[in-house]
Amino acid sequence: MGNADLRDLAAIRDVTFADIDGSVVAVDAHNWLYRYLTTTVKWTADEVYTTDDGMEVANLIGIVQGLPKFFEHDLIPVLVFDGDVTDLKADEVADRRAKREAAEERRAAAAERGDAVEAARLEARTQRLTETIHETTRDLLRLLDVPTVEAPAEGEAQCAHMAATGAVDHAGSEDYDTLLFGAPTTLRQLTSKGNPELMDLVATLDELGLDRQGLIDAAMLCGTDFNEGIHGIGPKTAVTAVREHGDLWGVLADRDADIPNAEAIRDLFMDPPAIDVDIDTSVNPDVEAARAYVVDEWGVAADEVERGFERIAESQVQTGLDRWT
Repeated sequence: MGNADLRDLAAIRDVTFADIDGSVVAVDAHNWLYRYLTTTVKWTADEVYTTDDGMEVANLIGIVQGLPKFFEHDLIPVLVFDGDVTDLKADEVADRRAKREAAEERRAAAAERGDAVEAARLEARTQRLTETIHETTRDLLRLLDVPTVEAPAEGEAQCAHMAATGAVDHAGSEDYDTLLFGAPTTLRQLTSKGNPELMDLVATLDELGLDRQGLIDAAMLCGTDFNEGIHGIGPKTAVTAVREHGDLWGVLADRDADIPNAEAIRDLFMDPPAIDVDIDTSVNPDVEAARAYVVDEWGVAADEVERGFERIAESQVQTGLDRWT
């Protein structure tokens, strides 16, 4: 739902880390990694994470800086990677590619005129998860003993399925589509400072007076990653219209409007491709091997990752002590 629109409807409350202590969280890896990747690129000189042959691995810094937040609060992250992109998302993917290309043109112009700040900002917006980033991310997570799952399609849908089936305690994403895909609870702000937020599906439906299908219908009227919305319909109007007319079809008929592939999109949200998984939560990071991989093998500046590795090591000691008390 133009994800920001769903923010106006979702039941979200602040929680403390003490509230979710010991939880297993299925994290949308693309969403999580991209946020740390772009932050690293924006604020770190590129020579710090670029190999001698020009390969950029800013993701390694992002991972080492991002994982301690989980470990220090006794959370087990399960990183869920996207699988095949559904045909219904082709327009969204093309739009993102076009925006990256436009940002790259503006970045080059900013660099040419000597505007380093603007160039860095735009460089962050041009980032994509390359084959090397995918490979090195999985290698580092394996060394740190972080469980991973390869989704058959949308990572967010797989996270939602894992939360709904009890394989994990919560989904974890900064976006809102986990709600539409049926995650009972989603933790947000896992890449931000401070405490997380918890988005609750049942509370959302109760507050709106809709079932999950009705919520999806309202989302589609506003627009999702898979479809354009109907002109003039915002989130609150969409909810009112679905209540009044019964479902998406009733609203479209009333407005003489159409959403291409509407039935397929509805079905995708209600029953997305996903797999059942068993998660081994006995995480035991090999910090020394991970440090050697990042610094020695990939040439990342040691001082950029040392504190992150220290925090990971310290968190494991503290977690062990906590479990004995």
